[in-house]
Amino acid sequence: MTAAAPSINNTPPMQRPRRQWGRALKALHRLFQDKEDTAQVFEIMRSLNGGATPKGYLRLLRTPGGGRLAYERVELADKLMDRAWLDSLAPGTVGAAYRDFVLGEGLSAEGLVEESRKGIQEGAIDARHPFAWYGRRIRDTHDVWHVLTGYGRDSLGELCLVAFSYSQTKGLGWAVIGIGGMLRAARRGGSPYRRAVVEGFRRGKRAAWLPAEDYEALLAEPLESARRRLGITAPAAYEAIPPELRNPLAA
Repeated sequence: MTAAAPSINNTPPMQRPRRQWGRALKALHRLFQDKEDTAQVFEIMRSLNGGATPKGYLRLLRTPGGGRLAYERVELADKLMDRAWLDSLAPGTVGAAYRDFVLGEGLSAEGLVEESRKGIQEGAIDARHPFAWYGRRIRDTHDVWHVLTGYGRDSLGELCLVAFSYSQTKGLGWAVIGIGGMLRAARRGGSPYRRAVVEGFRRGKRAAWLPAEDYEALLAEPLESARRRLGITAPAAYEAIPPELRNPLAA
């Protein structure tokens, strides 16, 4: 008889962490004091997301093409840092819009990587393990999802994308940030903010499952046709709020 293959769920270095509510809530407070402190987002994810990453990876394996993506294990951060490759993509594509977005906002895939490494054991983020790779994949697509969803980098846009991300990943950390931020924003501006965040959740639920996308192909696709194919509708409730009022979490 052929011996059964060992389960990746039993690999000691990537055991599912216990939820640490105290650490998460402290990080949430720091994040609301400074929305640019991205390291706090990763702290919340590590504290609460528990089994969401392995569940997401195993779901990926069950999708058409997911096995190939998992086998190839492309590191998306490397592609997104390749300015020459991004510049080779045609105007109007997802990749061209992503490049313009990060340049306009002073962001970079490299910066997101460095933020994710803060406060944890050296090498943990870069572990050669399928769950770690999947976690990096979710991290590296955050700003691509900004472009696909049409949400800006203002605090309301970030909250809406957080709600969208929860629908897509089922990571509890996203839910905590979204609910906390929505309640905080609603105290300052009422129901329009709540509607925008709830709309983000619903848009994420209706859309295709983005973690299973081949991002190298997606970035070369025209943005509007990609949105139609993926079922990503317009952010009507978000866009109904004037840009100057989209920072309800600002001090």
